[in-house]
Amino acid sequence: MIQFYAPDIEATGVLPEAESGHCCRVLRMKEGDKIFVTDGKGHRFECQILDAHPKHTTIEILTVEEIKPWWGFQLELCVAPSKNADRMEWLVEKAVEIGVDKITLMKCRRSERKTLRTERLEKIAISAMNQSLKVNKPEISLPIDFKDIINDGFSGFKCLGYCDDAYPLLSFANEYKGGNVRILIGPEGDFSPEEVSMAVEKGYLPVTFGGSRLRLETAALYACVAAHVMGDIVEN
Repeated sequence: MIQFYAPDIEATGVLPEAESGHCCRVLRMKEGDKIFVTDGKGHRFECQILDAHPKHTTIEILTVEEIKPWWGFQLELCVAPSKNADRMEWLVEKAVEIGVDKITLMKCRRSERKTLRTERLEKIAISAMNQSLKVNKPEISLPIDFKDIINDGFSGFKCLGYCDDAYPLLSFANEYKGGNVRILIGPEGDFSPEEVSMAVEKGYLPVTFGGSRLRLETAALYACVAAHVMGDIVEN
């Protein structure tokens, strides 16, 4: 199955330029061929190509299917962008392939990178969504201040990756019991003690992701995978 992304497919019946180019130039699909299209909002459409144009391929919708995420809970990764933008792009790609509902970019006191091209991350997320045949495009936020994130009233299991003598050594895999979850991953220099104290006051639990010291993107991906594994165990 080959899937394309067109957020307004029901209204326009046209693939966006980038998707049209991939469909016609790269895959050499033509009039009469059947393709699958998602709007990124939980729907997959079986379509037939009416006009295979490299900039605006028009289609006819044959059937539509509503598909809910298989993991059954809300998973949000809040990540301080890494100094190396390529590593952040890698994280977004792999997290979307595994399954995530929201990726929030987080500005922390020790962040070495304050800005990031979210439009580039959006493209990567769309490609990963299509490649892994998901139909819900994760939300990717602009960078948000750490204080605003911990004060927004999130309801669910809230934790941050942190390992220090000031707090008990708690394993995320042991503490997470399923349900909606938000995971905070700090910058290369880690969260400041003040940020950790503020988060704890707001109900966030400091946790570790195994016995190794991990790069921030590795910690975030580990947490994503662990949430799915533990969530599945609870569900089943």
